[in-house]
Amino acid sequence: YRQLQEQVDAQAWELNLLRARFARYETALRGSQVTVYTQDRDLRYTSISNPMLGRAIEDILGRTDAEILSPEAGAAMIAVKRAVLASGEAKRAEVPLEDAPGIRWHDLHIEPLRNEVGDVVGLTCASVDVTERKEGEAHLRLLLRELTHRSKNLLAVIQAMARQTARHTGSVETFLTQFGARLQALAASHDLLIRESWYGASLGELVRSQLGVYLDGQAAQVSIEGPAIAIKPEAAQNLGLALHELAVNAAKYGALSVPAGRVVITWNRLENVDGSAVELDWREKLGPKVKARRRKGFGSMVIERNLARALDATVELEFDPDGLHCHIVIPANQILALR
Repeated sequence: YRQLQEQVDAQAWELNLLRARFARYETALRGSQVTVYTQDRDLRYTSISNPMLGRAIEDILGRTDAEILSPEAGAAMIAVKRAVLASGEAKRAEVPLEDAPGIRWHDLHIEPLRNEVGDVVGLTCASVDVTERKEGEAHLRLLLRELTHRSKNLLAVIQAMARQTARHTGSVETFLTQFGARLQALAASHDLLIRESWYGASLGELVRSQLGVYLDGQAAQVSIEGPAIAIKPEAAQNLGLALHELAVNAAKYGALSVPAGRVVITWNRLENVDGSAVELDWREKLGPKVKARRRKGFGSMVIERNLARALDATVELEFDPDGLHCHIVIPANQILALR
């Protein structure tokens, strides 16, 4: 009797130890995104660690994939499981399944379940919800396509800028100086866009990025005024180049070429039939007398032709003897927000 009692006590101790281990196993599974389940050869669920596909454990046990999944959603998963039952070899697959919030992706690792003599009597499957990873991969692919598109556009802009700069310069040194300055102006606009995750750029910050050297200090020659407005990336890129050319022209020939000269830049909201456009006004004063140009240089082309063509903007460039005046109307479709 004593020997029998010792055996019973030993088995009870082992059973309690097994229950404790199994409890830890269940706790670990419930706290993870992994669901472990078994199925018989008819793909009827015989055990499952967690609720799945918006169903409680009790609603899954005893039922088959065909009963709890729609034909479209379950076809791929059932096909993989049937292949494991037929071949006796483990397989791994990623399948989309319909869940309460929508489509959820599951990474399945399926193993054949064998009896004592080695016959396949069912399946053991570990399922991991990888929806967030799949969505991240899709978002990354979208970002890469967008990056490729923007890179091509940027290279086209730089190529055109190099070609037109070369056409209007007479020496390599002059070309390098002017082209380098224009690249820096383009980079300044891109810095603003990157800071805002390429969503858009503040018009005020764009003006400051191109004319900051003339804005600060006691000898400030430029004043700016206007409401907080955000413009689209393409508008920021082209308007930034136009502001750079206006500043370069003013520093060489206009108001910024003499200490007493001043440049006033203002912008305002403009209501029209197409919505809220923005008008930007550049006006120079107290500088040398302005003479109308007989031929247009690269700067005039960027301001008038390129800006109007790229943004469908209205550009008026007046060589007033008292100071250059540039009036730009940016259409509503280039405005992100008026805040």
